[in-house]
Amino acid sequence: MGLPSTYTNSYATLPDFFNHIRDAQAPEKFTNTILKDLGYKSNNHRPFIPLMKALGFLSSDGSPTKRYHDYRNHSLSRSIMGEAIKEAYSDIFLIKSHPTAKDKELIQGKFKSFHNAKDPVAALMTKTFFSLLGIADLEFEKPKNEKIKIEEVYNEPVKNNESPVVKSSSFGLHYNIQIHLPATKDVEVYNAIFKSLKEHLVE
Repeated sequence: MGLPSTYTNSYATLPDFFNHIRDAQAPEKFTNTILKDLGYKSNNHRPFIPLMKALGFLSSDGSPTKRYHDYRNHSLSRSIMGEAIKEAYSDIFLIKSHPTAKDKELIQGKFKSFHNAKDPVAALMTKTFFSLLGIADLEFEKPKNEKIKIEEVYNEPVKNNESPVVKSSSFGLHYNIQIHLPATKDVEVYNAIFKSLKEHLVE
């Protein structure tokens, strides 16, 4: 669970700022100098760096993380931001899975109670959150490891110590299963082995 205390008076500038870091080359370390070089010279822009750390875009020493680099892919940026705010602001998503503007009062109350913040500060925390929400896709799906289905075992006689080929259609891959076969000329022995193999591996 979590709820960052970082906020900025320049919350309206956050979409433009994240567009800049998406389109610019990632620095070795993201410092206040880099921030100024990008055109964000106000003291109100300084919280952008701790906010990026809270979102997992920067490590504690300011080095860009994998999330930062993934965000630079235009086709993924909104999903990456969605993942980032769901993790950083997880306490909000416990009370509202899809926050909208009509939930601002509820969310501001959450910031106020969680951080024991005054109303103006809680309001800025809320506005910072909603500014990030505007550039995020909450419907992202993390890649899942698909279960490979073994559809067919070649049921052909093979020579001793050779490997029967098992085909997988899920990814178009082939796997070799090492089986030490008994020395016999009885094909039914091989068929029984392959039948048992298929029964245990195929759904």
